[in-house]
Amino acid sequence: MKKLLLASTALALMSGSVHAEDIKIGIILGFTGPLESITPAMAAGAEMAMKEVSDSGKLMGGAKVLPVRADSTCIDAAAATAAAERLITSEKVSAIMGADCSGVTGAILQNVARPNGVAMISPSATSPALSTAEDDGLFFRTAPSDARQGVVMTNVLMDRGVKTVALTYTNNDYGKGLADSFQAAFEAAGGTVTINASHEDDKADYSAEVGALASAGGDALVVAGYTDKGGKGIIQASLDSGAFETFVLPDGMVGQALVDSIGAGLNGSFGQYPGTDSQGAEVFQGMASAAGFEGTGAFAPESYDAAALIMMAMQAAGSTNSGDWKSKVMDLANAPGELILPGELGKALDLIAQGVDIDYVGATAVELIGGGESAGNYREIEIMDGKINTVRFR
Repeated sequence: MKKLLLASTALALMSGSVHAEDIKIGIILGFTGPLESITPAMAAGAEMAMKEVSDSGKLMGGAKVLPVRADSTCIDAAAATAAAERLITSEKVSAIMGADCSGVTGAILQNVARPNGVAMISPSATSPALSTAEDDGLFFRTAPSDARQGVVMTNVLMDRGVKTVALTYTNNDYGKGLADSFQAAFEAAGGTVTINASHEDDKADYSAEVGALASAGGDALVVAGYTDKGGKGIIQASLDSGAFETFVLPDGMVGQALVDSIGAGLNGSFGQYPGTDSQGAEVFQGMASAAGFEGTGAFAPESYDAAALIMMAMQAAGSTNSGDWKSKVMDLANAPGELILPGELGKALDLIAQGVDIDYVGATAVELIGGGESAGNYREIEIMDGKINTVRFR
């Protein structure tokens, strides 16, 4: 059936029933807010995929893809919803690459994407709650759920002999989801969480929060927060008071801006974020370097893959209508089929038009499971002398 549908698409393309018109794809990310330091590379990754496809001239008879940016703020659901409404009603985008943070992603999905029937692929929304959200088949993500990250973080700690930790999380869907997933996995593995406490972003003083964490104790402090907001404040207050020396940093806390800001106080701290040592990752990093951005940054490869899957699904459906192409995403992302790496999007579009099965591996060894989310690979990192060093992949 898959081959038949793809062959039908090819006939439609050759017959001229699909016209080469500009296709707008929204990029809604936190250009301001707690992840603004890692957002530029994410947007650059998505836009690099769009330029690659436009330059190939292979999408739906030679259509050009126009990225349209919008600011999710990462944390303001009302602002994110308004931004997404503008993308759909004013800019007339055919799809959304985003959003980024879990809370605003859920708000956009329920308040904008579903009512308007527009599909979205997030590169970084990781809350486990999104796995079971009502989505009408319109939501996908190329980053793994934090249910998976909780297990990986547990493995990292156990391998390092850390059995007792204090835990603080940013008080939103992302933070609580990750904290709960981690605590369940860590305790199941025999570890002890001495305290599981939330913190608010944008406070001037975190001494009270750090005091409570220090009183509970632990060999390390797990900070499930944001690089540019409360997570950074918690770490600095901990160092200033001598409460903790070692910090465990999940995905939202891994960024060079944080390392540059904190300095030597982060030496020996460690953590993880989605990543893989696949051939596709190496190719993507080279492409990113040539394009002038950091390809190993958190969620930049996932952004490239999210944009690529949107465009390939449109080609497979012969349509920019989400109701048509949403059903193609899972087939394209998984075996069987000819393997497709970054830099081969034009080739992929040709094969799709010919009715040939593809297996999009992309920059992150893409494999979508369940309701359209990544199975998940992680890069374990350690910070030393101002650098984020890769230790291994999991």
